[in-house]
Amino acid sequence: MSTETGGPPAARRNTLSRAKVVTAAVAMADASDGKVPSTRKLAERLGVQAMALYHHFRNKDALLDGMVDFVFAEVELPAEGDDWKPAMRRRAASMREALIRHPWAIAIMDSRANPGPATLRHHDAVIGCLRAGEFTIAGAAHAFSLLDSYVYGFVVQELALPLDSPEEIQESAESVLALAPPEKFPHLTEMAVEHAMKPGYAYADEFWIGLDLILDGLELRRDAWR
Repeated sequence: MSTETGGPPAARRNTLSRAKVVTAAVAMADASDGKVPSTRKLAERLGVQAMALYHHFRNKDALLDGMVDFVFAEVELPAEGDDWKPAMRRRAASMREALIRHPWAIAIMDSRANPGPATLRHHDAVIGCLRAGEFTIAGAAHAFSLLDSYVYGFVVQELALPLDSPEEIQESAESVLALAPPEKFPHLTEMAVEHAMKPGYAYADEFWIGLDLILDGLELRRDAWR
């Protein structure tokens, strides 16, 4: 019996692939505030029977591995010969963009026991770039951990803050000021009025300031880890 998805179930199952399953699962997680779709829901979206999915992913953990690998595949990698500092800056910016697109991934990216090929390529390229930049292997580990901790943490905070537009920033600052009289909270008032409420303020700009401080600090510490 045919359906609106086009063709009999057997024919559609034969055209199913790991890439199609993962792409659909990622899209569903993105649209549902990070909830990983059930096998039944995912099969319905793909127009197949649930059992067809097990030809590609033996269980939910395997699907999660694939979804995380999908996210890592979107991150810009340093190329051979790239200077480590601008390469790490581009890579951090690209990672942030990927995590904003797929906020569900933050909680599980480093918990996977079976990393996929894109994940392995990503990690190897980052370590290789740092090693080529004269970091010791321990120094590369320190740098990798610090950069990821900063990017992941910033994205969590960025997504949680109600600061998507100048109007929302203004409203948020005004709400804080209403609850914090200037005579009791002078420093908080100063930051709100003289910084956050200034025209052109964007919380996202803080990302670049913090990232450059970290990169400058890593450059200073690099020789100490020899």
